[in-house]
Amino acid sequence: MKKLVKIISWLFAAGSIVLFAGVFYIYGVLVPALPSVEYLEDTQLQVPLRVYDRNEVLLAEFGEHRRIPVNFENIPTHVIDAFIAAEDDQFWNHVGVDPVALIAAAYELVSTGKKTRGGSTITMQVARNFFLSKEKTYARKLNEILLALRIESELSKEKILELYLNKIFLGHRSYGISAASLVYYGKALNDLSIAQAAMIAGLPKAPSKYNPIINPERALIRRDHILGRMRVLNFIGDEVYELARAEPVTAELYATKTIADANYVAELIRADLFEQYGEEVYKAGMNVYTSIDGELQVVANQALRRALLDYNRRHGYRGVITSIDVPDLLESPIDYEIAEDLETLSWDPFGLDLVSDQRIGGLRKGVVISINQNQEAEEPVSVEEPSTETVEEVEVEDKSSATVMISNYENIELLFKGGIDWARTYIEANKRGKEPLAIENVLSVGDVIWLEQRDDQWMLADIPRVEGAIVSIDSTDGAIRAMVGGFDYFKNKFNRATQAKRQPGSNFKPFIYSAALEKGFTAASIINDAPVVFDDDSLETTWRPENYSGRFYGPTRLREALVKSRNLVSIRILQAIGLRHATRYAERFGFKRADMPYDLSMALGSGTFSPLEIVRAYSVFANGGYLVDPYTTIRVETGDGKVIFQHEALSVCQGCELESLESLELEPEESASAATDEITIADGSIEVSALEDEEIEIEIETVPEYAPRVISAQNAFIMRSMMREVVNRGTAVRAKALGRADIGGKTGTTNDQIDAWFSGFNDQVVTTAWVGFDNQQTLGNRETGGRAALPMWLSYMKVALDGSPENLEEQPAGLVTVRIDSQTGKRAGQDTVNSRFEIFRIENAPAEKIVAQSSDDSITQTGTRLVSDEEIAEEIF
Repeated sequence: MKKLVKIISWLFAAGSIVLFAGVFYIYGVLVPALPSVEYLEDTQLQVPLRVYDRNEVLLAEFGEHRRIPVNFENIPTHVIDAFIAAEDDQFWNHVGVDPVALIAAAYELVSTGKKTRGGSTITMQVARNFFLSKEKTYARKLNEILLALRIESELSKEKILELYLNKIFLGHRSYGISAASLVYYGKALNDLSIAQAAMIAGLPKAPSKYNPIINPERALIRRDHILGRMRVLNFIGDEVYELARAEPVTAELYATKTIADANYVAELIRADLFEQYGEEVYKAGMNVYTSIDGELQVVANQALRRALLDYNRRHGYRGVITSIDVPDLLESPIDYEIAEDLETLSWDPFGLDLVSDQRIGGLRKGVVISINQNQEAEEPVSVEEPSTETVEEVEVEDKSSATVMISNYENIELLFKGGIDWARTYIEANKRGKEPLAIENVLSVGDVIWLEQRDDQWMLADIPRVEGAIVSIDSTDGAIRAMVGGFDYFKNKFNRATQAKRQPGSNFKPFIYSAALEKGFTAASIINDAPVVFDDDSLETTWRPENYSGRFYGPTRLREALVKSRNLVSIRILQAIGLRHATRYAERFGFKRADMPYDLSMALGSGTFSPLEIVRAYSVFANGGYLVDPYTTIRVETGDGKVIFQHEALSVCQGCELESLESLELEPEESASAATDEITIADGSIEVSALEDEEIEIEIETVPEYAPRVISAQNAFIMRSMMREVVNRGTAVRAKALGRADIGGKTGTTNDQIDAWFSGFNDQVVTTAWVGFDNQQTLGNRETGGRAALPMWLSYMKVALDGSPENLEEQPAGLVTVRIDSQTGKRAGQDTVNSRFEIFRIENAPAEKIVAQSSDDSITQTGTRLVSDEEIAEEIF
């Protein structure tokens, strides 16, 4: 007995020491080392960077975690009940730790050696998710218990549950219940049914094992178990339980819903923010609000893709992707096998991974599973034959088609007429094969092809090798409304709208003509359109420029030269005004001198500029002479709504500048000069004389909050009128399809049709479209700006200008409209047969013609009488 007492005493003493040591370790070592719970009060969950359009509709998001934090009061009751039933039915009663659950878990571990049930409460999971690692040790579990007790003592139950439901990982990059609701059901949290809420509540235990996408059978069992627990806990009644249990598994994998494909724009913004904030930009929940109009962005994507696909069809079909074996008799199980084969099929013509996404630029991938010959006769049509008899000829419409299974197991009909009949074999840019007469000339069963759906009709398609860009801005402040940098961002991330430096060709001519107007030329000035040869050291070789048509048209008015895009006239204009004046003048439009050649080829657009630079320059003509700065980002906010960046746009304000260019125009006896000549304006007459290396620098002072005026209102007005005529009867006549009188623009085509451009505008919207190959190969014969690029612009502007009224600006002061001889550009007389009205600055208006010499002082040596301002004013039209 004494020995037993002694043993018990020793055990008690040892136990006391161990207990004391344990308590000391917990309160002396572990507790002081616990992190502060205050962190949870202001915790910043990892939320992706989100980019919104001007109407605050989502355009894109960047970040590993898809998370949308939600406050407790906004969480539906049935969602809370589902998680309580699934994870911790004693949550509202315990103090952070459930002793019964812990003891049961410990007993099971000791008795079986396996851990089959968890003893963690929701509060313990919060402690683990926010503060602890995922290692499974007893020390970590002890820390978890201690943290849970501390959390419960400092935070409310509602806050703890809010943290838990926003933090947990629920599979497929979704973190938190709000993100999971969108990922699996494509709907807001409030719209989840009880069955759907129970399905999501089953994910925290094992996001892969019970995932409704990966393992729908297991997920269904887990969901029904949770519904049963909800009924036992009286969260739902028997009737609701039965209805929820009968609901089928409807989960699908939903991508982030965005209003438009704006990846090129979003990447610009992401790169800029990453440069400023680093990796935190993907976690801090920043919201970027942009100038992009989501609806117009959709239209811009469609316009560009259609233009490039239409170009493809003009030049021939490059062939099917590949071919697979398809059984003769297609039954339902085999259909699925074919579809699965299609999903895993790998073909890589561009060095791209096409397996991960069955859509490139909106095109769908499919496999031909049958070819159907079906010709239907239409009503007889009477045909007059050379003989006296009238015979009836029967027109037969080709209704043959191919049945194609696309990647979502859907069968579609691809008609030969309108869908396949275009597919002559591509040989080279200017050469195609024979016209197909039947589907079999193009396709066979088992061929894997690309398809385009246009206006409810399916069409055979190719992924274009050719590329394009379109950018549209508001001319009043530079806000970018739409931008597309290529056929598909995931095919090629190079943003041609901002990064591609291409020759604009004739798209650059308006800036040369505007410079000429500034030097005293008028829209009626006569320039000879005749052959010319240059032996210029700066051009390295002898240069013999010619017009696109290869013809020469003799003396040509400046307006007519721009309307018809006469190359030789443009060169002579540049030669007359001088390279120095022209380059410095072009800089007013935002062009960099380094991008402009210092030789006469500049007149034909041999410089290199991005579409964004071009559209910015054209906005000067559209808004009456002001240079705006294009921008996309309006403001940037932190996750809690704090504004950390606000863009202040320099907007156009007519008459707000401190000094208008009207005061900088050439006054009588004042001269402006260029490297090759000088134009002096005196009392309305123009004299040109040679001048070497002199230049007058004009500095323009503006109020900082307004866009600076860079050309005069008179110059801009005349240029607009000329470019409107380009649309009405010139190289851009296709733009007349808009049916508006306020549209101006200019086409552009470079040598060998390597680049095709069109830039067009009204007073509010300016848009530039470009088409070309990245490797600068030829587009092919006749692929001019008016054919390759203008249709893209037209498709976009039809929508962009829909509903907006026409606005023909008032003629600014200092301009008059005079009737001139169309052949000579001089003031028309009473006997002039071919005349038209032309716009002039008052000081540049043509003088009245006389028949004989006179001693009158108003007669110049050229036999022209100078006309007073009062007389000119009488000619205003």
